[in-house]
Amino acid sequence: MLTVAAAVGSGVVAGVLFAFSAFVMRGLSTLQAEAGVAAMRAINAAALRPPFLSVFVGTALLAPLPAVLSLLGNGDSLALSVAGAALYVGGTVGITRIAHLPRNWALDNAPDGSEAVRVWARYVREWTRWNHVRAAASAAASIVFTVILVGG
Repeated sequence: MLTVAAAVGSGVVAGVLFAFSAFVMRGLSTLQAEAGVAAMRAINAAALRPPFLSVFVGTALLAPLPAVLSLLGNGDSLALSVAGAALYVGGTVGITRIAHLPRNWALDNAPDGSEAVRVWARYVREWTRWNHVRAAASAAASIVFTVILVGG
């Protein structure tokens, strides 16, 4: 059951992150910079609410548990379980911590006007590049957990 939850959670997060990479950030980048900044600030605030955070953080808490069960002799493939956990926790949550949160904080704290416009130009490019990586990591974690479930 834990592996199912890890597969579904990482897949849901992968879908959200893929949407940002595929069209949300591209759409925001076409707006006037001030509008893009305001929209992204609102999106970042909304992301900190329970509907998204419960899946994002909940999956980070669940992802290592199949590996722990494998170590105790009550779980599936240890190597695959460790790989799935590493992809999600390191590749999704870790990148969020080192690449996205600092950029979000910089955008939130940039004074409106020319400073926010300057931060936005760099933010869109860098945030999106790193988002591609964490979306791929989350999708890969979901695939690994699914492989475990089908007997890999």
